[in-house]
Amino acid sequence: MFETLKNAWKIPDLRKKILFTFMMLVIYRLGAVIPVPGIDRTVVHQMFSGNAGGLLDFFDMMSGGAFKDFTIFALNIYPYITSSIILQLLAIAIPKLEQMFKQEDGKKKMAQWTRYVTVILALIQATAYAVGFFNSAIIDRSFLSIVSVVIVLTAGTAFLMWLG
Repeated sequence: MFETLKNAWKIPDLRKKILFTFMMLVIYRLGAVIPVPGIDRTVVHQMFSGNAGGLLDFFDMMSGGAFKDFTIFALNIYPYITSSIILQLLAIAIPKLEQMFKQEDGKKKMAQWTRYVTVILALIQATAYAVGFFNSAIIDRSFLSIVSVVIVLTAGTAFLMWLG
């Protein structure tokens, strides 16, 4: 096994790909531990301690712990998955969309539309989290503080979408 890794490391193109993949994993793990600015983490942890085994714990498990710590990657790629499913279902329901997506440029358009819908869904989910779930955890509950939390969460999702 070590011999295989040693031989793979000798190939420059493969070495670049391995290093790129490793760096992306490091960046993901860093983003999963950097908390959203303006959040009182003790309040967030108290919310989770009272909900052992509930829906919040499920979201946290699916996000690799980023949800419980309310980090910049707390939304993870949920908005991307949801937007992809929505567009695929719309393509089935609307024959013109299905026909368009099957054409040569259609796959590129579908990917582009998926990214746009992802950002819209991330904005909606981030707003729901900031105003609903984690409103008591925001230190300064002014409009600008909530907007900054929404922007950070949306940017985290957009960055994860770019990584993928």
